[in-house]
Amino acid sequence: MSNPFFSRSAAFNGRGPVAAPSQPVTPNGYPAMPGYRPGQYGPTPAAYGQPQVSPERLAGLESQYAAPSATNVDRGRMTYDDVIVRTAGIFAVIVGVGAVAWFLATHRATAGLGYGAMIVGCIGALVLGLVNSFKREPSPVLILVYAVFEGAMLGALSGVMEYAFPGIVLQAVLATFATFAVMLCVYKFAGFRVSGRAARILLVAMGGYLLFSIVNVVLMLTGVVSDPWGMRSMEVMGIPLGLVVGVLAVVMASFSLAMDFEAIQRGVESGLPTRYAWAGAFGLVVTIVWLYVEFLRILAILRDN
Repeated sequence: MSNPFFSRSAAFNGRGPVAAPSQPVTPNGYPAMPGYRPGQYGPTPAAYGQPQVSPERLAGLESQYAAPSATNVDRGRMTYDDVIVRTAGIFAVIVGVGAVAWFLATHRATAGLGYGAMIVGCIGALVLGLVNSFKREPSPVLILVYAVFEGAMLGALSGVMEYAFPGIVLQAVLATFATFAVMLCVYKFAGFRVSGRAARILLVAMGGYLLFSIVNVVLMLTGVVSDPWGMRSMEVMGIPLGLVVGVLAVVMASFSLAMDFEAIQRGVESGLPTRYAWAGAFGLVVTIVWLYVEFLRILAILRDN
């Protein structure tokens, strides 16, 4: 899974109980008034050692008891809308910063600043991505700072790719959106789930892909491999290795989306506090960005051959 917070959180992974409400509630989920007892409509018996309930308070209790059930919004719990709004906010930051980085990277006078933004953004996004993933409590500030670094990296990278291969960014965006829409539909309407052995195999495969990517970058930086795509430029039966690895990465990212959807659904159904919507949004953004970068690289390799 792209966001380890989901797998470590008892509420997101479904392997632990949800914290009990901080105050008593009525059967419909509303906070109970002082002296309220389920099923008690009259004055509190003296045997309980409590003062009698006034008619005004009794009327308030009865109206509260009969009121419609409280929603997650009423109780300050995470909703799907919360996750959607925060996801949109994170992407707004990425797109805004990315537009600036794109401009810097594609103009001759500021190209050096653009490449610098790409490198700094890549390092910053990696570090903050790991920090946010392993935090027990989501931090909106750190998540938004991550979005700034991610925007710098993606904007500069996309600008350079678009300059070299006109139209490639739009194609990658459309492919990413289509994949997201298909996975959401099969999850929602076809009941697609990644669990049990399949989930464990996916996590192992993602670990192997991460190791491959790190080794490839090291070989490129040290000059051991001089091809522009590193080991991805190697051919297997006439097919660039980058295409094979890229397709596998897209499949892994797509399955990871399904796991993110399930984790978010579990969090909503478990009644997590609203602040955890940031964790759900962060997990989705990381996976969608990964998917976009893989499509961008696949398209570039195809055009480069």
